[in-house]
Amino acid sequence: MSLSTARTLLVVPLLCSVWSLLSGCIVGPKYVRPDVTTPPAFKELRAPADAGGATWKVAEPADETIRGQWWEVFGDPELNALEQQIDTSNQNVAAAMAGFQSARALAREARSRLLPTVSTNPTILAAHQPTVTSVVSSTTGTTTGSSAPVLSTGTYSEFVLPFTASWEADVFGRLRNTVKVGVAGAQASAADLENVRLMMQAELAVDYYELRAQDALQRLFDATVMAYQDSLDITRVQFRAGIASDEAVAQAETQLEATQAQSTNLAIARAQFEHAIASLIGQPASTFSLAASPLSATVPSIPAGVPSALVERRPDVAAAERRAAQANAQIGVAQAAFFPTLTLTGSGGFAATSIADWLAWPSRFWSVGPAMAQTIFDGGLRRATVQQYQASFEQAVANYRETVLTAFQQVEDNLATLRILSKEIEQQDTAVMSATRSLTVATARYRAGIDPYLNVIAAQTILLNNQETAVNLRREQMTASVRLIEALGGGWSSAQLPGSGQILNDATP
Repeated sequence: MSLSTARTLLVVPLLCSVWSLLSGCIVGPKYVRPDVTTPPAFKELRAPADAGGATWKVAEPADETIRGQWWEVFGDPELNALEQQIDTSNQNVAAAMAGFQSARALAREARSRLLPTVSTNPTILAAHQPTVTSVVSSTTGTTTGSSAPVLSTGTYSEFVLPFTASWEADVFGRLRNTVKVGVAGAQASAADLENVRLMMQAELAVDYYELRAQDALQRLFDATVMAYQDSLDITRVQFRAGIASDEAVAQAETQLEATQAQSTNLAIARAQFEHAIASLIGQPASTFSLAASPLSATVPSIPAGVPSALVERRPDVAAAERRAAQANAQIGVAQAAFFPTLTLTGSGGFAATSIADWLAWPSRFWSVGPAMAQTIFDGGLRRATVQQYQASFEQAVANYRETVLTAFQQVEDNLATLRILSKEIEQQDTAVMSATRSLTVATARYRAGIDPYLNVIAAQTILLNNQETAVNLRREQMTASVRLIEALGGGWSSAQLPGSGQILNDATP
């Protein structure tokens, strides 16, 4: 092969591929973000006052999004300190981070295929071989038949420094679509990471308020047990004085002992919530503890924004959308299989029998040439592969739209819960006041000898049940507020997703 021919073989495919890159020759459908229907406003924010809408409201419209570390809106320093440990110690977050790094590495692996592959395999070989020769007559110049052959030896060395390069010209965009697949997959994994982080943060806040509710119930039951003990002491005094009956004493004892058992049982749930918090912040349950502190937080005003912004604020929605983009790019990869692949391969280097001549210019060798490959018949394999990825794309689009619908449902659910609970808590507080007044009247009538002690027990039980319900309603209100913030995305935005440059570069995004 002449040098001019080799140069032609090198330049032609290179110019062809450069032209294809500049002209945007890439097969496959162009990705368009799937459309979704978004309502103009959240229905629950338009609830009438007589339905409870006047007793709880979200933040003013000027404050459209949750900002910063969302748990700080609750104003609890202890919760803030616990939440700070999620990023550094939660193992689910750590696993999601590793998954993102793996997906990012796959994208960079796909990008590497756009560049040539160069390899070398230097060798130094020394060989020693015997050589058999025949004796030649000095007078006639012919081989003497009766003479034995002469055995001699030969030693030689070989020094080779080869280089081999191979490069696929991405004429029809198969490799570029593969990079798009990797980038979209890494972005989806990054959104998954944010979704796991948000879920763990929300779960920690929910467990924290569940634990504080148990502390509030414990305080309530402790106070109730003391009150029942006082009632029992008074009843025993009255029995010894002949005023009360032994039946009344037995009833007071039964009520006290049953309430003590309920109070003791509260420790089970508290311990479990404490253990759950320890696991969330990456600490062994055996070494972690939280001091008791009754639930005293108030529900903050939460900026819900507008429904159209919810699509940009939910990491799970962003992950679903990126997977739709990934599936779309995969169609292009499959369609590129219908077109030929063009590969340019070259080799060269130095070879000599003497180390002194190894790297000398006359010792060079080289070869270069393009190769084209095209599948002629595959029994419908490529067509079926394209159909498979088209169906996968439709599935990803449906999953994306379902995720958006679920997001709207979760926001509306928690808005409704907060709206209704605010009214219910007002009603329950009124019921507690009425039960307190009823107990006061029942106690006075018993002491006056008008009613039996059973009426006092009934009034005490009603009061305790209503007080317990009031604590549980406030617990539900706090957990619903956390779930609402989670449903709104926790202040995250899809603008925080790493771009293709951040995905493909070595620097950590």
